[in-house]
Amino acid sequence: MKILFIGDIVGKPGRRALKELLPKLIGNRGIDIVIANCENAAAGFGVTRDVVEELYENHIDILTSGNHIWDKKEIIDFIGDYETLLRPANYPQQVPGSGAVVVPTALGESVGVLNLAGRIFMQPIDCPFLTARGEIAALKKKTKVIIVDIHAEATSEKKALGWYLNGEVSAVLGTHTHVQTADEEILSGGTAYLSDVGMTGSFNSVIGVRKEAIIERFLTGIPNKFDIAKGDIRLQGALLDIDSATGKANSIERISVRLEEKAEADEDEERL
Repeated sequence: MKILFIGDIVGKPGRRALKELLPKLIGNRGIDIVIANCENAAAGFGVTRDVVEELYENHIDILTSGNHIWDKKEIIDFIGDYETLLRPANYPQQVPGSGAVVVPTALGESVGVLNLAGRIFMQPIDCPFLTARGEIAALKKKTKVIIVDIHAEATSEKKALGWYLNGEVSAVLGTHTHVQTADEEILSGGTAYLSDVGMTGSFNSVIGVRKEAIIERFLTGIPNKFDIAKGDIRLQGALLDIDSATGKANSIERISVRLEEKAEADEDEERL
């Protein structure tokens, strides 16, 4: 089974990358199911219902997220309407939405996805390690193929979780930093690991935001408006080959595809 996990989609450039690059990638690589982190898909902060619908229309099967999922307050009203729109499972139980799901593929197999958030340099929510144990036990009753999105700042926390879940899940993939790492490997128990799958959006930027705004912030320390950058659009992620009979990973490959730019006039300022 081939599974594509797409790194944090940032604003309109990231959504454009999906629309123009993903269909060909799916066809050329024989991808069975697509997972993507969507927490920055609406102008870089959170998601709206319209953006969620757009992502599903552009061949995404499962949407994961992280701490920014709550940036658009309307999410509270609609996150429960989508079984495949996940928030980290280690938020308190009374929080709307779900942190795990099992979905069928076109071939009749099934894939489980678990979304977790780290705690180092981030919001101190419930323990992702302990949460993972309970969630994975439930997922294993339905499928052997389980993909974990660990949305976290610290590489050490992500790698520790990878080893903690080694042999229990098919892959542990990091998101959040928007910087694709080069440490992909298959751990001893057959679990694929990558510290961060990267970003889908503008690379003429600082992690998706206009570089001038970020530089000004560092120079002055004064809060300013973070507009989404334009140009040098890329789709990044990880392509997994999983043995559906055992749930173990056969391979993991970093993906980074650049969108051939059209005229600058096609690149409108981010408004959505």
